[in-house]
Amino acid sequence: MKPARTKSAPPADRSTAPASASFGPAAHNAWVQRPEGVDLVRRALRPRPVRFDAQPQGVQIDLARSVLVVVDMQNDFCHPQGWFGQKGIDVRPMRRPIPVLQRLLPAWRGAGGTVLWLNWGVRPDRLNLPPLVQFTGKRTAGGVGYAEVSPQDHGPSLVPGTWGAAVVDELPVEPGDITVFKHRLSGFWDNELDSLLRGRGTTTLLFAGVNTDRCVFSSLQDAGFLGYDGVLLSDACSTPSPAYVSRAIHFIVQKLHGFVATSGALLAALPATPRRRPSTPPFPR
Repeated sequence: MKPARTKSAPPADRSTAPASASFGPAAHNAWVQRPEGVDLVRRALRPRPVRFDAQPQGVQIDLARSVLVVVDMQNDFCHPQGWFGQKGIDVRPMRRPIPVLQRLLPAWRGAGGTVLWLNWGVRPDRLNLPPLVQFTGKRTAGGVGYAEVSPQDHGPSLVPGTWGAAVVDELPVEPGDITVFKHRLSGFWDNELDSLLRGRGTTTLLFAGVNTDRCVFSSLQDAGFLGYDGVLLSDACSTPSPAYVSRAIHFIVQKLHGFVATSGALLAALPATPRRRPSTPPFPR
């Protein structure tokens, strides 16, 4: 008896297969696979110049290659019931950038600019936090440190996915924004920030958030060491430190690390007509 014949699967309909596929972190930095092979030629980014007043000199940036970095505007720093608030720290200085950013961020996004939230985010087991970082976050045996729970329990402090690590409600994170977690004062240590920015072709970083003399300045300074242009938006930053500390930071930035401007100067220079953002693959948040 002859074995029954099995029907072979019909040939795939190649007419429905995609003609090409893109592989890369951004549309202008991608390989394109086509039927004839893989195209390694990158697309040129069209410059979008924006000129505004700054110190020590006015600047012109390329909106297409610039990112607005907002540092640590998180519940654990800025909300009265957050980690800092429950330590007894006055959070009013940390909340000062909120109304400034509420005006700036929609205009920046509307002009086609990219927003990056650079937030503290520590491991629950603190295995990548050296003794100095753990000590400065706690100070005493009875204190509440990183990844520990405050008396009003909102979860372990500054652990991603918890209430405390989230950006304050007054500053909604939009789908097109990027979020990067850090576990040092500088956002460029032991994480993906530098490679992510380089993959997008970013050359200029504008800094806002808290605290001016700590995470904002540390990140801006390291950005300069790595070759990025740095602009500190002075009124979009704040700190509980004495006023002379911020003045010293502004002086040092102007002298050595870049430029100091105001959000008002930047706002006035942004295109009034919203521009469509370049097509880029979404980034994980």
